[in-house]
Formats: sequence, structure tokens, C-alpha cells
Amino acid sequence: QVQLVESGGGLVQAGGSLRLSCAASGRTFSSYAMGWFRQAPGKEREFVAAINYRGGSTYYADSVKGRFTISRDNAKNTVYLQMNSLKPEDTAVYYCAATRGPQYYSGSASSYDYWGQGTQVTVSS
Repeated sequence: QVQLVESGGGLVQAGGSLRLSCAASGRTFSSYAMGWFRQAPGKEREFVAAINYRGGSTYYADSVKGRFTISRDNAKNTVYLQMNSLKPEDTAVYYCAATRGPQYYSGSASSYDYWGQGTQVTVSS
């Protein structure tokens, strides 16, 4: 089991950048694939990016591909989401999530077992 805490959200102008961090507690962090999801008001939670437990494979939603980068540092029990060229439609609460299952790349929130509390990202036009 792991506990996840996101940080790094805030207000940024369109075209700007933010780096989100997700700190995990527990000694088994390196056994989990990690994902980032986001949820805007009135909308369903959507997949953003995922990374396997070794950090060698990454997956992105088409809407963020080329702009966002997911990475992890298992020595620090932390996963990151670097967000560049931000757009107003990126505004949402961003959540990190963890799974030990093989379907971390599917884009389905149901594939993830553990979730952080979320961090707000607001992009102004």
C-alpha cells in the first residue's frame, strides 16, 4: 500500500509551464506503475500520462502528447509531471495514482488502486 500527495499546482498563463510532483510513502513505491489523471468541473476524470515501474516506458493522452512529460525518481519515491505550453483547457485538478496491475497504460482510472488528493492547475488565457 502507498499514500500519495500531489504538489506543484497553481495559476499560470497560457503558454507557461508547471511541474507537478507526487510524493509517495511506503517502501514498495518502485513496484508500482504510476499515472496522472485530471478532472475539470462538470467533466469526467481523464487520463493524462502513465509510467511503468522502472521508468522506461511512458504513455500520454493525445491531448498532451508533445507538451507534457512524466518521469519518476524511485530513490525519492516521487513521480513528476512536467507541463509545458499550457492551454486553458488544461485547467483541472490533477491526481496521481498508483497500480501494481499490468493495465496502467490503458488510460482507465479503474486500473489504479491508490490516489492522491489532487492539486489544482489553472491556466489563464
